[in-house]
Amino acid sequence: MNAPLMALRGVSRSFGNNLALDNVTIEAYPGEVHCLLGDNGAGKSTLIKTMSGVFNPTGGHIEFGGNRVSFRSPRDAQDLGIGTVHQDVGTIPLISVSRNFFLGKEPTKGWGPFMRIDQEKANRVALEQIRAMGIRRVNDAEQLVGTMSGGERQALAIARAIYFGAKLLILDEPTAALGVKESKVVIDLIKNARAKGIALVFITHNATHALQVGDRFTVLIQGRVASQFLRGEKSREEVLNLMAGGEDFDADEHGD
Repeated sequence: MNAPLMALRGVSRSFGNNLALDNVTIEAYPGEVHCLLGDNGAGKSTLIKTMSGVFNPTGGHIEFGGNRVSFRSPRDAQDLGIGTVHQDVGTIPLISVSRNFFLGKEPTKGWGPFMRIDQEKANRVALEQIRAMGIRRVNDAEQLVGTMSGGERQALAIARAIYFGAKLLILDEPTAALGVKESKVVIDLIKNARAKGIALVFITHNATHALQVGDRFTVLIQGRVASQFLRGEKSREEVLNLMAGGEDFDADEHGD
């Protein structure tokens, strides 16, 4: 088995007297989807903010590429190749697909005082990268992002992260606000990114979506790991029972 690209080793995070994460150990491998499951308040948001450099652990440590790392800011995590796509994807509805794709990192041509944005290249690259994620309906890079569907905006955000060097993608509830058809688009996007060798962490409270695409699974309850398992080891009913606090999780042991 390959070594994990990213690993959290016994990570805890407290805010005053509130212990949001308690001794969490998880691993993310290249070309795999690690599904992080849990209901509201389970600690998922704190965990991904710790993985992406927003918070520092107050206990334990993080490894990336086999080396122990410490993030001073989200930029440090981004520089290592950790990309985060939030539920609202962070796109700007009233500007074009290509401008959203580059967001200040546009290709240029010319030199010195004659340097300008190479709009033709920006349009071409943006469309190529979106199509590489399996999106065919968007044919004009000048199209306003506000006219795209939720799944297409997710494709844009994922393609952008990969193009700018993401080795690990953290997807924060990407299907939460989507219908059945658009959720399938996002599940296909996740499979596509996995096939490119990207390590993915898929945060969701939807067990059905997780089981469609996940290779590894971690269930969080009250900031602690309730269970970890591999694809095929548990049924949907068993996963739902775990998320509700059953089976592997002992409420008396872990606190009410």
